[in-house]
This record gives sequence, structure tokens and C-alpha cells, in this order.
Amino acid sequence: MSDASRFAELCLPHLDSAYNLARWLTRDTQDAQDVVQDACVRALKYVGSLHGNDGRAWFLTIVRNAFYDWLRRNRPAEVVHGDDDAIDRAVDHANPDPEQAAVRLSEVRVLSEAIAALPLQFREVLILREFEDMSYKEIARVAGIPVGTVMSRLARARGLLQRSPLLQVIGGQASGSTS
Repeated sequence: MSDASRFAELCLPHLDSAYNLARWLTRDTQDAQDVVQDACVRALKYVGSLHGNDGRAWFLTIVRNAFYDWLRRNRPAEVVHGDDDAIDRAVDHANPDPEQAAVRLSEVRVLSEAIAALPLQFREVLILREFEDMSYKEIARVAGIPVGTVMSRLARARGLLQRSPLLQVIGGQASGSTS
């Protein structure tokens, strides 16, 4: 089987997942397209080195690596260095004003904003688990981290979402409507 055929068989079925991951990581549709395009070029070049038929995890690993390369070139200030204080900095303790609350009526939009506001290291594992339905083991392989770190980052990401002022606005509206 040629490399192009193998690429088509193992990677092309996962383009939507690749774009979804890249979009959440970059927070921009055009940048996500650039990252996925770079990942496709890399995958096509190295598809011969793939052992087995788990193209999804392999391809998403390439997308993640392409994203980090893109990030270093385009947004070097955002590169994550395992900063444990990221949780405290990510939570904005200021209450949104009523105008902001009115703009954020759609729960889907608010949740998307809250996820996009997560620090990168937490956002990527959350996307891979909740949107791409990957196992902890697969996420560990894609992100190049231990399974325990995957579980810890997922717990922290979920905790940040629970404390997010964006989601508390909706929670306050919901609890206020039941009284």
C-alpha cells in the first residue's frame, strides 16, 4: 500500500477531529486550518513510520505537535511551562455586569467561552476527553503525559469550569428562576 493510500485510510477519516482539536487549541478557525494543514503534510510524510492501525491517536498527536510548533512561532507568550498557578490566574473573580450577562444568554456559547478561557494544558485534555471521547490512555499518548496527569488535568479543568464566572451567570439565572 502506498503512503498516500495509507494516509487516506488512517488519517482522512479523522480530519474533523483534527480540526476540532486545533480550533479549540488555537481559538481561531483560520489558525486551526493552518495547523491541520501542517499536520496533514507531516502525517503524509511520516505515515510509513506508523506501526499498527491506530491512525486517530497518531494523527491527533501530530495535530497537537503541529499546534505547539505553530504556537511557538505565532504566540510565544502563550507557551505553557507547567505553571501550577495557571488555575488561579485563569479564574476571574470579578462579577460580570448585567450587560455582559444579557449578551451571554446562550448556554452553548457561554460554555464555549468558558472552555476557551481554560489554560491550554487543561483545555486540550478536556477537548480530547469530552469532545473526542478518547480514553485516558489515548489522551496520555497524544499529549505525551502520564495517565495520572491526564486525570489530574481533567479534574482541574472541570473544577475551573465549575468556578467560571461565565457559567456562574447561567447558574445564577437558573437558580433565580426557580424561586
